[in-house]
Amino acid sequence: TQSTWGLKFNFMAALANEKICVLGSGNWGSVAGKIVATNAMRLPNVDKEVRMWTYEELVDGRKITEIINTEHVNVKYLPGKRLPDNLVADPDAVHTVTDATLLVFCLPHQFLPRLMSSIKAHVRPDARAITLIKGFDVDENGIVLLSKYITSQLNIPCDSLMGANIADEVASEAFSETTIGYHDESTGKVWKSLFDTPYFVVNIVNDPVGVELCGALKNVVALGAGFCDGLNLGNNTKAAIIRIGLAEMMKFTATFFDGAGRMQTYFESCGLADLITTCYGGRNRKCAEAFAKGGRTWAELETEILGGQKLQGTLTAVETQKAIRKAGLEAEFPLFTAIYRICFEGLPASEMFANLNRSAL
Repeated sequence: TQSTWGLKFNFMAALANEKICVLGSGNWGSVAGKIVATNAMRLPNVDKEVRMWTYEELVDGRKITEIINTEHVNVKYLPGKRLPDNLVADPDAVHTVTDATLLVFCLPHQFLPRLMSSIKAHVRPDARAITLIKGFDVDENGIVLLSKYITSQLNIPCDSLMGANIADEVASEAFSETTIGYHDESTGKVWKSLFDTPYFVVNIVNDPVGVELCGALKNVVALGAGFCDGLNLGNNTKAAIIRIGLAEMMKFTATFFDGAGRMQTYFESCGLADLITTCYGGRNRKCAEAFAKGGRTWAELETEILGGQKLQGTLTAVETQKAIRKAGLEAEFPLFTAIYRICFEGLPASEMFANLNRSAL
């Protein structure tokens, strides 16, 4: 599906009295807010004010919401990038979602349960959601996609947006693409109208599970790519990790989701493109490179490199390994298993390649 920016939308009638809110104001959340708030200004039947739930904290003695709302810059998580005047930082999650018909979730997934408990009684029953969060959970019944978790908690449909989208580059309006996995095509088109720009081109596909799992699993592979860099192993080795990682991503999706994940999805921005850019330029790769060089814990690296933001790759590695071990499939996923053991069981990074033989994949 080609970008419809600058053309007359055939589905504008679907945008009737919509109100958008963004839940999360970190690096990627601020960029998402920038995009949808800019589009809200030009779309008919869309409230021009876009609220962005912002965890209140002090920056140089000032509330971060005050800085965002007066200077229109998130000085902590997206410094140097101006945010639209109609994007309003709100420290009150309940107030943020009140009357909103379109909820954009973009926060570390470990914070979702607490957020859900605070807003679930205040979300409109006709609202729709989209998740930009890259991860999932595992409970006693197996893997829980975050879109499914949001739906179960709020009783509203939830689609997913994933792609080769390094936040600072998108904020600088460098050309990039993204993928929205939808359940209902008409809602997918609404989300496309809210995110599509000349520099951020959206494609929509009817494979929400495949799209969401690509976004989560590529962060695990990126840790492996970072270990390669920390060991100074070069491009051939990283290319092998990317190839094996993609194969395990596809196998994981097919194994745990009854064959879900269309082949074409892996060639969308959410698939191979996101995997490549994350393995060369993402925060998971960067922190994994430092980890492989030794001397610092993951928590220390998050503080030092990410300014306190949380890595999604290590969290997803834990959840992925829970599912793999529960199914007794460690031998089927040698890369995912090795990455987990390096992260949390003291396996030297140089041992990542020990079981990556051709027969396993």
